[in-house]
Amino acid sequence: APDGESAYFLSTNRNKLSLAADFKLADDVALLKVLIAEADIVIENFLPGILARYGLDAELLLARNPRLVWCTISGFGPHSSRPGYDFVVQAESGWMAITGEPAGEPIKAGVALVDLIAGKDAAIAILGALAGRNHLITAADRRIHVTLRESALAALANVAQNALVSGRDAGRWGNAHANLVPYQLFAAADRPFVLAVGADPQWPLAARALGLDDLAADPALATNAGRLAQRDRVVAAIATAVAQRSAATWIEVLERVGIPCGLVRGVQEALQQAVQDGSASSRTGIAPQGHGRVRYEPPRLDEHGELIRNHHWSAFHHVPILPTRLA
Repeated sequence: APDGESAYFLSTNRNKLSLAADFKLADDVALLKVLIAEADIVIENFLPGILARYGLDAELLLARNPRLVWCTISGFGPHSSRPGYDFVVQAESGWMAITGEPAGEPIKAGVALVDLIAGKDAAIAILGALAGRNHLITAADRRIHVTLRESALAALANVAQNALVSGRDAGRWGNAHANLVPYQLFAAADRPFVLAVGADPQWPLAARALGLDDLAADPALATNAGRLAQRDRVVAAIATAVAQRSAATWIEVLERVGIPCGLVRGVQEALQQAVQDGSASSRTGIAPQGHGRVRYEPPRLDEHGELIRNHHWSAFHHVPILPTRLA
């Protein structure tokens, strides 16, 4: 940001208030204990033993507050002292081995997707605990551990199941799909676009829309299994056809017959398109999910420290909507 604030920080800290507390100061630790005693949820990502060293032991604080749900997000679980970094977990969980061109090197995802998925897993686990809180008998029932590694492994989904069922390791398919044809990137005359035939009834419609009537009429290609067996033939024919016209033209004719497809957009273009569609905020480029909205700007360090120290947790219910700082 122009004033030196981190874009990374701004992207993940809306709707929060900021208090800076020093674990080495007894008064700050006492304040944290007061806040935790009145809290519904604590989320932290400290390595094992760190919080207990400063008197902020999760089990003890859970015992003191029978309504508290405590969630620890770590890289590798409560018995590991390894720090959790998205890039490392992408490597170790198999993600990089399946991302990239078949003959190329392993590639990480373009965003810190393991971090994001683990955060959503944590949110779901916390909401489940809150919904069933009256039935959680012990402090251990209200103690949640979410790890980057386990979230990443779970997110392998069908790729992991393919490996388990076949007994063979998963490979890299670039912008193609291991199990569906055609389901990949193609280069039109002006820019790339993706075509995703996910069901057999879509295939003849897509082939005819692309001018490939001979392929549409071929009974050997009527099922996905048949198209898988002749992947090179199908892909080569489509690639030759789509190179003759613009991506927008192909998007129009494919969408007319209900075939999933889309332009490969840059980030700026994607955000601008979302705003033009009327679903996204002109400030963030992102649409609210459910009834969510941006109520508070991402805070500066300790921006609300005085408020919290003077009034504790009850003050949160009376914080006014903060003025907009960001364009």
